[in-house]
Amino acid sequence: MDEKKNKSVLNWIILLALALVWGSSFILMKRGLVAFSSSQVAAIRIFVAFLFLLPLAVKHLKKELLVHWKSFLGMGMCGNLIPAFLFTKAETGISSSLTGMLNSLTPLFTIITGILFFKAKARWQSVAGVLIGLAGAIGLIYSGGGKETSTETQIFFSLYVVVATVLYAFSVNIIGAHLRNVNALTATVWALMFIGPIAGIYLFSTDFIHVLQTNPEAPRAFGFVCILGIFGTALSVIIFNVLIRNSNPVFASSVTYLIPAVALLWGLFDNEPVHLLHFVFIGVILSGVYLVNRK
Repeated sequence: MDEKKNKSVLNWIILLALALVWGSSFILMKRGLVAFSSSQVAAIRIFVAFLFLLPLAVKHLKKELLVHWKSFLGMGMCGNLIPAFLFTKAETGISSSLTGMLNSLTPLFTIITGILFFKAKARWQSVAGVLIGLAGAIGLIYSGGGKETSTETQIFFSLYVVVATVLYAFSVNIIGAHLRNVNALTATVWALMFIGPIAGIYLFSTDFIHVLQTNPEAPRAFGFVCILGIFGTALSVIIFNVLIRNSNPVFASSVTYLIPAVALLWGLFDNEPVHLLHFVFIGVILSGVYLVNRK
């Protein structure tokens, strides 16, 4: 019983740590966009994460694991590469805090894709928890916090985040269904070995070097994106894989319920509009997380 309790406590600690890291990702993207284009910020993020884990390739790229190459590729493309480009593109039209709010759609799509494509079974409590959390996220969105743009523009750029959360859901289920027996660090290294070179080739085909050399804001912006790549991608994905293996895909994806709280606090720090209602809806979101994890 004590072992189960300790494991549950550890899962919650990991969940909160991931929420802090990923909730801070949106403000780091915003800082990167000061000097670089949205696609450059995304490519830097992935390429830096790839370089950070490259020294571990010799130890973790074992021939016998090639049997999982499709799952590693799916994890890398759906969980990292494509969403990175979609999120930065979204932030060119909506605020960082609103982007963080919309990220809360991931658990809903995790259940839907799990049932439709991975033969997953969802308890009514999990479904209810997701719906309550989603309702809280919708409340956050409608209580304000976007950029001074038209409703149509916000909806258009919000769709980038919606597509990204669908891809996240596929990645979560791929890990839960096919990579549970693969070491978390090994899986992350494999995934980034597939997508890292793609990001690097794209990055250096742009005017990235020219911007870095001529824009006075570029070195600082580059530093922020490097932090994003190392902590928000390389290290956090490893920890996220551990969480999926120790719990389940739905609970693991519930980290996105907590991300809006962190994103909103950063928004407050960065003078984005934050209201009392935001914190009310965050309470609703946390209630959903509790239901998802309740035995």
